[in-house]
Amino acid sequence: MKGGAHFLVGFVLLALASSFASAYDPSPLQDFCVAIKDAKDGVFVNGKFCKDSMLVTANDFSFSGLNIAGNTSNQVGSNVTLLNVDKIPGLNTLGISLARIDFAPYGGLNPPHTHPRATEILIVLEGTLYVGFVTSNPNRLITKVLNAGDVFVFPIGLIHFQFNIGKTNAVAIAALSSQNPGVITIANAVFGSNPPINPDVLTKAFQLDKNVVNYLQKQF
Repeated sequence: MKGGAHFLVGFVLLALASSFASAYDPSPLQDFCVAIKDAKDGVFVNGKFCKDSMLVTANDFSFSGLNIAGNTSNQVGSNVTLLNVDKIPGLNTLGISLARIDFAPYGGLNPPHTHPRATEILIVLEGTLYVGFVTSNPNRLITKVLNAGDVFVFPIGLIHFQFNIGKTNAVAIAALSSQNPGVITIANAVFGSNPPINPDVLTKAFQLDKNVVNYLQKQF
């Protein structure tokens, strides 16, 4: 009986732990739920309608072209090719997505941002990246220099970045624990919101001259 009681307690604790550890994306109740935009003859699941499983094809689960470098000729010198549920409908309800990130030579930056619905794990394929994230209060910065083959994890919801410190192009692949992780780029959100945040709020929050705040808002 004593052994049985220990087994029962252990089983209950394991069940509770599994419940608490569940991801934000709900667990699927079927093999797949290929997303469709048309509600006709569809079933609404987790923000998308499901395609009739008998009409599903291999194309619903595939994407071609991730070998093609993204255009980094922009202000930040980087390009993110995100493969989420909108690009691969078969990802719906599966709780995962993928991104290719290209960086221009020294200075290519994936600016400080967060993914509100996903943890990110990144592997560097080419080049050298300086990466990091900032913890919640107290705001501790955790950084590392990564070379080809190195892997780094960015916890869900935390501000993080990647910066190319090499003299050549850099390429990384990131996997995210959501079919639609979302992204909030800090500078864009703060200085480029629509409608704009009242400059008086930003002046006080960042302890900046109001003219500087007005200038920054015009940049975004």
